Order: sequence, then C-alpha cells, then structure tokens
Amino acid sequence: MKKYIILGLVTLLMSSCAQQVTRLAQYPKIYEEKPLSIVVMPPINQTNFVEAKDYFYTTLYAPLCEKGYYVYSPMMTMELFQTESAYDAEQFIEADLSQFRNVLGADAAMFTIIKSWKRNKLGGKLTAGVEYILRSTKTGETLYRREGLISVDTSVHTAGGGMFGALADLAATAIATAATDKVVAGRKCTVYVLSDMPEGQYGMKFDKDQQLPAGKSYIKATVK
Repeated sequence: MKKYIILGLVTLLMSSCAQQVTRLAQYPKIYEEKPLSIVVMPPINQTNFVEAKDYFYTTLYAPLCEKGYYVYSPMMTMELFQTESAYDAEQFIEADLSQFRNVLGADAAMFTIIKSWKRNKLGGKLTAGVEYILRSTKTGETLYRREGLISVDTSVHTAGGGMFGALADLAATAIATAATDKVVAGRKCTVYVLSDMPEGQYGMKFDKDQQLPAGKSYIKATVK
C-alpha cells in the first residue's frame, strides 16, 4: 500500500512539473523582439480614486529599470504627453504606436489599467488591482500581459496581550496604513506582478531566463 502511495505522489509531482509553462512559451514575442527601451504610458484609471493615476505613474519607472530596461523619465514623458494631448492612454492602447518609436525611439510602451484601489485602515491593507500590458511600437504586438490584485499588509502587532493589546494593535495598524505612502504600495504591486517578466538587455539574466517558470496571467497576493 505504501509503495502505491509513493508512486501516486511521484506521478502527481511529475504531472505538475510537466504542466509548468516557461517564460519563453508564455511570452515568445518579447524574446523575439528583445526591446531595449520602454516608454511608460499614463495609467488608465477605472476607479473612483482620481489621484490613483498620478500616484501610480511614478511607481512604474524603478521596477522596469530593475528588470534591465531603459525607461524614459516619467517627468519628461508626462510633460510631453500633456503638451501633445496624449495624457489619456485609452486612445493609444489599441492604436498604432509608431509615433512613440519615431519621436522617442522607444521599442515598447507599457500600459497599465488600474481596476481597483482600496484602503482598509482597520484591517491594515492597501489593495490595488492593476493590469500591465507591454506593446511593441514596431509591430503593435502584445509582448507581455499580466494582471494582479495585490494587497500590501501594513498591520502592526505589539508585544501586549489581552483586550488592551488588541486595541493598541488596532490603533497602530490604522496609523501605519494611513501613513503608508501610496507610491510605496503601488511600487510593491508592480514589482510583484512583473516578477516573471523576461529581463531586458541591462539585466543579469538577459536571454538566460527562457526556461524559468512563468506565472499565472492573473494573481492575487498579500505582500509586506
């Protein structure tokens, strides 16, 4: 009986490994085009929190740079977008992107759609639901696409116990959540969701991460 149980576990493990999708299989276009530079488009905000667009825009630069890409300065591009009436990325998400290649020299454009943005002070969580879409400015192909519902846990636990300890924890959590910068929460969301994005030419794993596992196209997670 024990032999059959072990055999069953081995079979299950092999089956699960066989079903694992590699980054090359999930994101073949990004390996084909090998984009060097990315322009970050103004986020598309579908929430009632009107400031989410500007807050989230500033969170995208660093994570993409850390992935090994050259990213155009958000301050420079935002000024350009506003001057050229391109602040609303909705009009470009499915349109021809060649103008960004011709004017900026960008190989790809990163679009983000903010679908939810909620703060729970008592529960100690900031939750952001965002979809990331990287499109080629040369072919118009979607190179990378992933969506995440990410909660940033800001709960605080003190050393005290009992009712007074619980009240102290509740108060401390509310303060910590209110003080947590929206930019920090947005950046953590971006880093987590883009964790399986193939690295660019300035990354240590450039052209070496094809066989690494790709994540699910939609993820939910809580991060510290």
